[in-house]
Amino acid sequence: MMEFKLLRQIKKEPYSQYKHTGDVTIQEIKRMYDIYQKYYANTRYEIFERDFLEKTGVFFIIEPKNKQIVGFSTVMERDFVVNGKARHAFFSGDTIIEQAYWGNRALTRAMYRYIVSFKLRYPLTPIYWILISKGFKTYLLLANNYYSYYPHYGEKNSHLQDYVDSYCRQYFAEYYDKASGLLNFGEDYQPLKADVAPITTDLREKNTKIAFFEDKNPTWAEGTELPCIGELRWSDLYRFISRFMTKNMSVGKLESQMPRKRPLHIASDSDSKVA
Repeated sequence: MMEFKLLRQIKKEPYSQYKHTGDVTIQEIKRMYDIYQKYYANTRYEIFERDFLEKTGVFFIIEPKNKQIVGFSTVMERDFVVNGKARHAFFSGDTIIEQAYWGNRALTRAMYRYIVSFKLRYPLTPIYWILISKGFKTYLLLANNYYSYYPHYGEKNSHLQDYVDSYCRQYFAEYYDKASGLLNFGEDYQPLKADVAPITTDLREKNTKIAFFEDKNPTWAEGTELPCIGELRWSDLYRFISRFMTKNMSVGKLESQMPRKRPLHIASDSDSKVA
């Protein structure tokens, strides 16, 4: 699954490539780890390799001049059960892009093509994107591109809270704290390095979604993760591709840049709404 490689090379833009885990070479895994250890603390190659080999595949972001991998995002296809029914989902693992390429759209293009192919396998039911966010950039990948997702900074889609609870209990029961809504993998987990994507006062004030992420995951710097989910129907995919092809600023991105006019409301257990 490769995008228009020649076109991207002519434009001298990074391009994406999807590979199944079994097709990834040792050299590529080592290159992925080289990127990974730049941005995460407390890392070990053996743990990284073992975790990667459990995944279904990986999106590579490739710099066209020297054909070097400059970013990647791993994915695992797995179902989970809600109210006795199996829900079809794909789970995002590590997503890391070299800082010089932050903001590039290659990963978004790659994920869209993958999502369409995944949806074609389950055309009559919604599909779900599961991800856990230790940093705000991963959360924004969801919040800036999905219409129906949870946790939502506008207190929407509370029905998806049960879906998050379900997959956390099924796959992360040992690490899930339902009261806080966070995953804590312990002292051996790999947090982002302190100088990678810090949340500054300016970001909090200008971006409601970043402020919301920090409110929901105040211990993100210690490595705790915010479990999230995105729901996709055909109508969502249509809206996404229409927005992407016209290259207009996304609804999510536009909203995220709007300054807050009132304090965020973060629901407590006693609230009737879920943020």
